[in-house]
Amino acid sequence: MKHKLNIIPLLLVTVAFGLIAWALVHYEENYLWKVQELNLFLDTALFFKQQMVVSGGILTYLGTFFTDFFYHSWLGVLILCAWWAVLLVLSALTFKVPLKWLTVLLVPVALLLLSNVELGYWIYYLKLRGYFFVATIGLTAGIASVWGFRCLPKMVRPAYIVAGSAVLYPLLGFYGLLAVALMGLLSWRLKDMSLKLRLLNTFLALAAIIVVPMIYYQQCYYQTNSEDIYFTALPLFEMDDFFASYYIPFILLTVFYALMALSYGLWGSGQVRKPVIWGLVQCVLIGGLVYGVQKYWYKDYNFHKELAMNRAMEAGDWNGVIREAANLQDEPTRSIVMMKNLALFRLGRLGDEAYHYRQGAKASNTPIDIRMTQVVGRDIYFYYGQLNYCHRWCLEDGVEYGWRAVYLKYMIRCSLMDEEYEVAAKYINILKHTRYHQAWAEQQEQYLHHREKLKASKEYGPLFHLRDFKDQLSSDNGLVEYFLMHLLVNVETDDPEMQELVLFAALWTKDIPTFWPRFNKYAVLHQGKLMPRHYQEAAYLYGNLEHQVDISRMPFDAQVKEDYENFMKLAQSCAGMTEAQMRPVFYPRFGHTFYYDYFLIRNQKLY
Repeated sequence: MKHKLNIIPLLLVTVAFGLIAWALVHYEENYLWKVQELNLFLDTALFFKQQMVVSGGILTYLGTFFTDFFYHSWLGVLILCAWWAVLLVLSALTFKVPLKWLTVLLVPVALLLLSNVELGYWIYYLKLRGYFFVATIGLTAGIASVWGFRCLPKMVRPAYIVAGSAVLYPLLGFYGLLAVALMGLLSWRLKDMSLKLRLLNTFLALAAIIVVPMIYYQQCYYQTNSEDIYFTALPLFEMDDFFASYYIPFILLTVFYALMALSYGLWGSGQVRKPVIWGLVQCVLIGGLVYGVQKYWYKDYNFHKELAMNRAMEAGDWNGVIREAANLQDEPTRSIVMMKNLALFRLGRLGDEAYHYRQGAKASNTPIDIRMTQVVGRDIYFYYGQLNYCHRWCLEDGVEYGWRAVYLKYMIRCSLMDEEYEVAAKYINILKHTRYHQAWAEQQEQYLHHREKLKASKEYGPLFHLRDFKDQLSSDNGLVEYFLMHLLVNVETDDPEMQELVLFAALWTKDIPTFWPRFNKYAVLHQGKLMPRHYQEAAYLYGNLEHQVDISRMPFDAQVKEDYENFMKLAQSCAGMTEAQMRPVFYPRFGHTFYYDYFLIRNQKLY
């Protein structure tokens, strides 16, 4: 019976991997899709050389290679879990962990999982390419080298430490140094070594950890900051502030493997001698891991909603964007609101439905200073016809955070619209060296020097109505919505579709003198068509508030008038209440109107 108990940890590990894979695919499909969009792997010799200019470069090369497979979330997750399984097996072999304690090796798997799913908005700002696989591959290769150290004859091990550090550091960076440190620690647990050999190995390991990075820094890696030579291949969680909490998984991984080296040979026999105590330890371990993963897994509602809407927008599925914006369970961020408004505009429903969806300006649930420019700013600029600003942010972010597939896609789109065909062809040729974006890039080639095809396409055609902006580039200070709305409201155009954006921007500013000339121009350009509901509401409201414009002959819908009268009656009955107190009272009846937005949605934080 006790012998059969050994199979339980193997079953638990198998079930754990199955649950991890299911959770990633089920809950994080859009997240993983975005991760691969923010990735770039090219099958060129130049790309390989570019990664190898820093230590640990092979990890970024392999990391970006495998990250591509998140294009199909199930495939990327399968590969990631396979790497974790290899790490688990190598760890068991290296440190001779018996089968009965196999569940202990789920600890590094859980920490690696958390390092990937705790990021949230950091995915937009990480500069370490291939982040999702770098730590996993680095640890796997490092533990494999420690296994080789253990299997060698004792007299060869000192030379192995010296030679290994010289090879491992340029390949694995920090993880190579960690492997060397583990060799030094393991020397004190291997039974066939004398005290002199143990001291020698420890000295060589410490010396190699200190000296080898300095030598490579002085002779090879001129692009590495001297302060970072011992931490290459680790992510940088620093913006205006340093966010140490995100390094906790990496610190715990280091501590875990140090303890594994120091506990070598202390695991006992492979038999379960005290089933009750052993079973309790298994339960506590599994329960603790489940609790930790569940607690620190980033599950923010708005973050995942933004990803889903952004994915639908990238696919040109504007109805899909609207479906995601319906029945929100939380106050939305401005990114959600702007994507929803953009989708309504593309569907021709902006003036009738803009306020039918929940409004808000909830701050992003993250300690870092988020800017819409990095989240959906370039997308918003492009689909509103602001090609200069879209291209500008793609270039700036490419320089700052590294080139990514999504940047190149929008740079291709902007170049095609601006008839910069040579530039577009250059970017297309780059994307043709990718695995999953090659087909998209080849599809864009049909538009080179074929303006009529561009105008006839569903993606680009509507943008030709939004070309009445001045061809200029100034600073938006990272405030996408504020800048864009004030840019739009001052546009003079005779295009009916463009004028709709101009009028909606006037509603956004809530400036009455600005509204009337835009409203009148819209009415002239849309003669014979029904005035959209929200524009009627704004005109009826402003006409009654200031009486500067005669609205008596305007054909307002009866419901527009009725809603206004009822809104004002309720406002009188709520005299003395603050705006915060009035919102839950008014929202059920008037949350879908411009009246509610004008009076009760003010001073929203923009970013």
